[in-house]
Amino acid sequence: MALAHKGLAAERVPLRFADKDRIAFSGQSLVPVLVDGKETVSDSWRIAVHLEDRFPGLPSLFGSQSAIVVTRFVNSWADTVLLPAVARVILIDVYHCLDAEDRTYFRSSREKYFGMPLEAVVADQASRLSDLRETLLPVRHVLKRQAFIGGEEPTYADYCVFGMFMWARGCSTIEVLDLGDPVAAWRERLLDAFGGLARSAPSVQYPDAQLHHGSGG
Repeated sequence: MALAHKGLAAERVPLRFADKDRIAFSGQSLVPVLVDGKETVSDSWRIAVHLEDRFPGLPSLFGSQSAIVVTRFVNSWADTVLLPAVARVILIDVYHCLDAEDRTYFRSSREKYFGMPLEAVVADQASRLSDLRETLLPVRHVLKRQAFIGGEEPTYADYCVFGMFMWARGCSTIEVLDLGDPVAAWRERLLDAFGGLARSAPSVQYPDAQLHHGSGG
């Protein structure tokens, strides 16, 4: 979404958890990794800042320099509060999406993080889903008054939150949002952005979505 916002084309290379050797050149073991000429940048936030600095003449990801510090807070909230809340609803579904050779790593690493089996993480799913929707209260309040977290148009503050819902859409059949929620309407606007780029992404929940790329439907 950040690349599309900037109007930049890139070659996208999908990786499995077992493919860590393919990104060893980046000096770490996590995705995303951006290779921009001779520069290699990892971590979504650092990539966004890199794109803003590298291409200042293209549409701003943050709206202004002063907005970067506020967006950093939104990004931190998405990573530390929203991501675990979504995980507690869909984590076992993510596990079942993986290739067999990735499952052992995923289970051991996530069970170490949460301190319990994957099945226990998502136990009492109705309660977990209610907790997630309650977590979204500050976002909901903002989106009752404006179209995007960033204001009249989306910014990186929107994309870093939206990514968590794309994770759910891609890996789980569970609808994590009440469809009458302003957050759900916001998600639809971002799914339609950039010619339906996000809507066309592979999805367990909507397996035929890629057929409607650019339709706005």
